[in-house]
Amino acid sequence: MSFTPFLIAAVAAAIATAVARRYALSRRMLDQPGERRSHQVATPRGGGISIALVMLGALAWLAGTRFLPQPFAVASAAGLLLVAGIGWWDDHRPLPASRRLAVHVLAAALLGWGCWMAGAPWPLALLALGVAVVLVNVWNFMDGIDGLAASQAAIVAATAAMLAVPGGAAWWLAGALAAATIGFLPFNFPRARIFLGDVGSGALGFLLAIALGALLSSGAGEAAAATSVLLLLPASAFLVDATLTLARRMLRRERWWEPHVQHAYQATARRVGHVATTVGYALWSLLGASVAVWCADRGVAFSYMMTAAVLWQVAGGGCWRMLQDAGSRMNKSPTR
Repeated sequence: MSFTPFLIAAVAAAIATAVARRYALSRRMLDQPGERRSHQVATPRGGGISIALVMLGALAWLAGTRFLPQPFAVASAAGLLLVAGIGWWDDHRPLPASRRLAVHVLAAALLGWGCWMAGAPWPLALLALGVAVVLVNVWNFMDGIDGLAASQAAIVAATAAMLAVPGGAAWWLAGALAAATIGFLPFNFPRARIFLGDVGSGALGFLLAIALGALLSSGAGEAAAATSVLLLLPASAFLVDATLTLARRMLRRERWWEPHVQHAYQATARRVGHVATTVGYALWSLLGASVAVWCADRGVAFSYMMTAAVLWQVAGGGCWRMLQDAGSRMNKSPTR
């Protein structure tokens, strides 16, 4: 089996990111430092458009070669265009959160329809719709320090590829996404020369939902459900940090939809720096990916997979609390 398409995806993403950086600099599309941001120097944004463009090409190729059912491919591409398009607009001229959310829901509905047309039962199609809305916003919330959102997406996508049937549609989609994200990463880590922007963070979340939708529409039944559950393991760092931080802000009656620096990764970055934080989150996600692949290879019963996924989220919650407590102690330190 040739891995040449993945190499092409990575190289194309790298070239497109370089072009996007030149464009952002020429248009003065810069994220300025501020009290609600984690970076210290003005940095161009919008580099994630490279990943969106490469994956639109991948969807077209997979539809043309019949790896993907055409209704699913068309719905996925249309949804990706909506999510990336509203993000690209927001990178140029900030938009209200309600308008962006409305577009995200519409894109997710298209993905759910595509899954249903591809043969997924309607409950799984609704699941794909809900997951798409969640992942788009989680990746948007969590895109705040160098390399974090891109590296986490690459790990989750690579895990999805390892869990999918080799040579199948989900395998190609997830592998292409991992490759495109890796092509972008040298521009974003260890020192960001360009940020993903809303176009990139939203696209990454939606693309992960597309890969999951391909799994749910594969007709593999329980195997697809098991794979979906196991993906909670490598995704737990983002899911736990985003969910618990959001819940805490809502309980405090804060304006939770506005930018802030209260995530555990942000508190950790203030203590140990961007590189160490991104690497630490990556190690946690890689460990979760290893457990997921081990469970799949050993044919672990579905109930045990569910138990492992729940326990992993609980463990992630404990880590979240420790990171938040460490950040609070630093903020209260008289020597700070």
